[in-house]
Amino acid sequence: MSVASAFFYLFSGIMIASAFMVIAARNPVHSVLFLILAFVNASGLFILLGAEFLAMILVVVYVGAVAVLFLFVVMMLDVDFAELKQGFLQYLPVGALIGIIVAIELVLVVGGFTPSPATMAAARSPTPPDVSNTMALGLVLYTKHVYFFQAAGMILLTAMIGSIVLTLRHKPGVKRQDISEQNARTREEAMEVRKVPSRKGV
Repeated sequence: MSVASAFFYLFSGIMIASAFMVIAARNPVHSVLFLILAFVNASGLFILLGAEFLAMILVVVYVGAVAVLFLFVVMMLDVDFAELKQGFLQYLPVGALIGIIVAIELVLVVGGFTPSPATMAAARSPTPPDVSNTMALGLVLYTKHVYFFQAAGMILLTAMIGSIVLTLRHKPGVKRQDISEQNARTREEAMEVRKVPSRKGV
C-alpha cells in the first residue's frame, strides 16, 4: 500500500466516523467539534486529489468561520435540548420515510449517471504542469464565468443587507452617531472651560 492510499483511508475513515458522531452526539457542542474534524479531514482528501485551493477554502471558510459561528451560537443560546427531543419519536416515521425516499433518489441518480463525451475529453486533457490548481480555477472563474461569479456576489450582498435591515431595531433613548453633526462642530462647541475655585470641586 502506498503512502497516498494510507492517507486516503486514514482521512476518509476519520471523516466518516466524525460525520456519524455529528448526528449521534448528545451534546450539541460536541457535534460542532466533530463537524470541524470532518471538515479538516475532507480538506486532507482534497489535498490528496490535488485541489489545494478547495482544501484551503474548506478550512478557512467552513472551519474558521461557519463552524466556529455554529459553536458560539450553540454555546451562547440557552436552548433546552431535552424539550426539543421530546417530539423525536412522534416525527420518526415521517423522517424515516423521507430518508428512504432521498436514499432511493441518490441511488437512481448515481446509478444512472453517464458522463458526457466533452467531460471525458476534458478529463483526458488536464491543465498544463506550469499552471497551478488555484491559477486554473481563477482563470475559469474570471474569464468564462465572470458574470455568474459577480451575480453570485451581488446575491450574497443583497442577502446580507436584507438580514441587517430585518434585524435592525431602533430603540428609543439610545444615542446614535451623526457624522455630519460631528464634522460641523467647532472648538467652542466641543470644549467648555470652567474656572473651579480651589477645594470646591466641579
